[in-house]
Amino acid sequence: MRVIKVNLLGDYSKVLDSALEILRKGGVVVYPTDTVYGIGCNALDWKAVETVYRIKERAMNKPLSVIARDLKWVKELALVPTKLEPALEKLWPGALTVILPKKPIIPPIVTANLPNVGIRIPDYELTDKLLSKFGYPLISSSANLAGEGDEAYDINIVLSQFKDRMWQPDLVLDAGKLPPSASSTIIDFSSIKPKIVRLGAVNPKQLQWITENF
Repeated sequence: MRVIKVNLLGDYSKVLDSALEILRKGGVVVYPTDTVYGIGCNALDWKAVETVYRIKERAMNKPLSVIARDLKWVKELALVPTKLEPALEKLWPGALTVILPKKPIIPPIVTANLPNVGIRIPDYELTDKLLSKFGYPLISSSANLAGEGDEAYDINIVLSQFKDRMWQPDLVLDAGKLPPSASSTIIDFSSIKPKIVRLGAVNPKQLQWITENF
């Protein structure tokens, strides 16, 4: 497990190059986001996704979420109702995960063989640049062991959980301790009536139009 310090206020292009090298080889990277540290890989690489499950010690019947760069990417990965697009354009980028019917491009292992996938667009410069350079969506699960709390904003806790384990991330981008943040809000749009699965960082008032009019 290699750890590289990241100065978010400086030029971190070489750090991104290191992450890209790992991702292109099917490796796993821990990276900062607008909520917590995420652990991920190429979301379209079946073997890499399996490694994320192993590192997190996560049950294979629990799906993983995906991050994309923009709405165009999301529409390549999932079925997005046309009438939903204006609302998503207002709420994204940000801490909102939407559950949508997946397209075949998403491997079944990502969604635990379920027909739907959770996707969001982070509001974070580093992830935007990483996605832009890589060209593929990333798995984005909180960088902790399954069931080990929700403190993945603290890089010291992240590193301590993976230290000395058989399965570890290949690379950790250490941007220091992130500001404590609520998890992303999750809304399920896979059925006729949208359902708020988890309230999180998004103000519930921002969701009112969607839940009342969709």
